[in-house]
Amino acid sequence: MSASLADHAIEILQKTNDGEDLDPKHLKIVEYAVNGLLNQTGLHLFYDLLENVRGGYVRPWFHGVEHVTRNHQGYVLWKGVAIEHYSGAYAHSDEAAENIRELARRCAILEGKGVTPDTNSVVWQWSE
Repeated sequence: MSASLADHAIEILQKTNDGEDLDPKHLKIVEYAVNGLLNQTGLHLFYDLLENVRGGYVRPWFHGVEHVTRNHQGYVLWKGVAIEHYSGAYAHSDEAAENIRELARRCAILEGKGVTPDTNSVVWQWSE
């Protein structure tokens, strides 16, 4: 007997700290699976996520920018440390992607100067 979508969703959640370690988009896919809201494309994404989790899940970079992720509360993280907060539709906009690239650039420069990037240093201690 094959496992149900719910069984797979439970496996994903168990292996990702109750979903806390999942990218928000991935958690939404799990939610849709449990609620029976996935179309064929969604099912494909769900099973890709399941295999990803089984292989040792790594959260994808936010807007594809290396070292930048976003958590479920909307905080943008540089190597796990909050540097900004983006919410709503803006978080996924082209403007936000441009801003994320700039924030990452600033974080890399600050690290090079021995400053730990965080919400204060990225904004207030910034100087080139």
